[in-house]
Amino acid sequence: MIDRIVNDITAEDDSQEVEIEVTLRPKDFSNYIGQEKLKENLKLAISAAQKRDEPLDHILLHGPPGLGKTTMANVIANEMKSQIKVTAGPAIERAGDLASLLTNLQNGDILFIDEIHRLNRIVEEVLYVAMEDFKLDIMLGKGPSAKSIRLDLPHFTIIGATTRTGDLAAPLRDRFGLINRLDFYNEAEIEKIIKRSARILNVKIDSSAAKELAKRSRLTPRIANRLLKRVRDYAEVNSNGVINIDLSHKAFQLLDIDDLGLDLADRRLLRAIIENYNGGPVGLETLAALTAEERSTIEDFYEPYLMQIGMIERTPRGRKVTPKAYSHLKITYSDKNSNQPSLL
Repeated sequence: MIDRIVNDITAEDDSQEVEIEVTLRPKDFSNYIGQEKLKENLKLAISAAQKRDEPLDHILLHGPPGLGKTTMANVIANEMKSQIKVTAGPAIERAGDLASLLTNLQNGDILFIDEIHRLNRIVEEVLYVAMEDFKLDIMLGKGPSAKSIRLDLPHFTIIGATTRTGDLAAPLRDRFGLINRLDFYNEAEIEKIIKRSARILNVKIDSSAAKELAKRSRLTPRIANRLLKRVRDYAEVNSNGVINIDLSHKAFQLLDIDDLGLDLADRRLLRAIIENYNGGPVGLETLAALTAEERSTIEDFYEPYLMQIGMIERTPRGRKVTPKAYSHLKITYSDKNSNQPSLL
């Protein structure tokens, strides 16, 4: 996958970058900007659980990358005054790995599983009973002499995060008492996040520049913070460190990010559909081959934002570019722009 300044994933960050990212994460609902409906529902669930002196129901958080699922899990743990253990679906390779995690939890602890849709199916089956009955079945020995032992587990809460709810097995999905989607933020919320992050990073930024960054942040907090750091670098090298509107425009020109937050990879995807298939529709497999990207990359990292801003639409016959994309790319649009769909 192309290394993009607007990538929604945090791979390959150096240790200093990761440490800074952690400090920008809010620790409670009062500092968590946006997702108001979700916060309202979670506050209610937390208050009820605390009143009954019980752990929270298991929670599934889903939505595009970078919207704050991991941050929300930590906020929930902090509001519940609970310990949180963090892992990821691909890291739990065997049932024994899961057993080790679960047996080390205490009553009221939270186990956060990122990318829960990537759990091994055998591990999932062990998790079903653990989530529902707080029991753990362990097989001792092999062959005819093997026997099963059932262990009691403390009452814990699983918080799962996924970008692909459809990939979760139905029995696992059904065991979550709270299923919540994190949606894209609006520009006003992103602007508040940028100003908050600027204060934490001790960066001076004026309101017009904060608005400009918000416009180009793809309505995603993680990208907003990443762009803030890159524009900060430009300001420190090329000016006095203060971010104003003129300086932010120059930084974005250097980064090749346009006024809607689209980078070269986004524009290449749109142009590929327009130039090779007259705007579509085109099948996802064909599009992946055309752009040399994985199918999952297009589905998870390109499409959500392009659909959110009305540049691409999904049809039964494939992906199709909208007139708005033609206008943005300054390409003449005609109703005659059509082609037979790719069925791949």
